Amino acid sequence: MTENTQTTTRKDINIGTESSSFALGVGIVLAAMVGLWGMACLVSAFISVGPLNMVKGYFTALLG
Repeated sequence: MTENTQTTTRKDINIGTESSSFALGVGIVLAAMVGLWGMACLVSAFISVGPLNMVKGYFTALLG
């Protein structure tokens, strides 16, 4: 004679933890995208103007 048994497990989910984890992940992804965009702009400026003119322009912007 065989007897079937059924077990159930329950997992409690904290919605505050889950939503903040999701928001943190979205923030990290957006920060990475902004960083990549800034790096692409910097590389583009180095290619079009040249590194020496970039440094000269940086010091001119700082000192006036």
